[in-house]
Amino acid sequence: MSRAIAPASRPPHRDLPLRQPWRLALSNLLQDVPRFALSAAAVALPVMLMLFLLGMRTGVLRSAVIYLDHAPGSLAVMPVGVTSTGAGSGQLLSGEAVRAVAATPGVARATPVLLTLAIPELHGTKEVIRLVGYDAALGGGPWDLAQGRAPAADGEVVLDRVIAERHGVSVGDSFDVAGRSLTVVGLSDGTGSWIGSYAFARKSFVESLMLAPGAASLVLVTPAAGQTTAGLAASLRAVPGVDVLPKSQLMANDQQIIAGIFDQVILLMVAAAFIVGALVIGMVIYTETTERRGEYGILKAIGARNGLLYRVVAAQALVAAGAGAALGVGLAFAAGRLVVTVKPQFLVAIGPPAIVITLLAGLAMALAGALLPARAVAGLPPADVFRR
Repeated sequence: MSRAIAPASRPPHRDLPLRQPWRLALSNLLQDVPRFALSAAAVALPVMLMLFLLGMRTGVLRSAVIYLDHAPGSLAVMPVGVTSTGAGSGQLLSGEAVRAVAATPGVARATPVLLTLAIPELHGTKEVIRLVGYDAALGGGPWDLAQGRAPAADGEVVLDRVIAERHGVSVGDSFDVAGRSLTVVGLSDGTGSWIGSYAFARKSFVESLMLAPGAASLVLVTPAAGQTTAGLAASLRAVPGVDVLPKSQLMANDQQIIAGIFDQVILLMVAAAFIVGALVIGMVIYTETTERRGEYGILKAIGARNGLLYRVVAAQALVAAGAGAALGVGLAFAAGRLVVTVKPQFLVAIGPPAIVITLLAGLAMALAGALLPARAVAGLPPADVFRR
């Protein structure tokens, strides 16, 4: 009786490298752990720089509207043609216009604010502050007093705590603004800004300083219960010499002005960091590829297609970039915390959108850096491995 001959079994896992490019890529990288660690660190630095710069940009934009964000009201009444708090500083609402706004039906509260830049000399150093004149009964003053009290008389001021600490100013000290003496009666938290920290004084004092009795830079309006914002805005536009816009739009306009100043520099630095990261990854992966030229030749000789080799090289780049990106995110948070601790006026706000953008940039860096090494592997003649 003839016996059936069983087909020869395939050696187990003979084509494991051909089926698991990720494992092969990781194995290649881990054969030289110090180099892998250095490559991850080299990737982490540009990732950290990109994320830190994006966080700094967010911080700049937030600090540009920190006052409006805490001020009352949902509508802003401005002089005609003025659309931001940083423009038209010479244009003011007259006292008559301020009273007309407050008397408009549907207005629950009108908060007139008078803004001006001041450059006092604090212990021998010039400092730019944004002086806010406000009426304590209507709001618009400091929202977080760390020490002392609010101004109760002309000639009193609440100063930002960070500026006060930097210049050794304490409650009870005095400084001059345009020849007028101001006594510090309180210190505020959260009023620092990249573009000048805020200080708060009685509106009557700022009016006398600007020679503008009854005037206001803007009036922040809170609608009465049941009054729609759009309907109240239409009524307010009937007041002569004013424009009306949502406070959120005023904040967006302020941020747009600041972004126009900072974005070109920040985005240029982010682009430079991206290019450096792509070059670092490309250099690391190209070196790894060149040193393992024989191994890739063997893979091609036993049937590996170019697509597999592309995946192996891309996987190596992604592993290195992924490790570097994770390290870079951690370093960016550490750098941001350090900056905020050492220089509290410099807000660095790293949020999920910036992290996602940075991680996507890391992925793009990996793919860009893997392009040349992958092409080199794909063009490798299998017979080269057997040549001496």
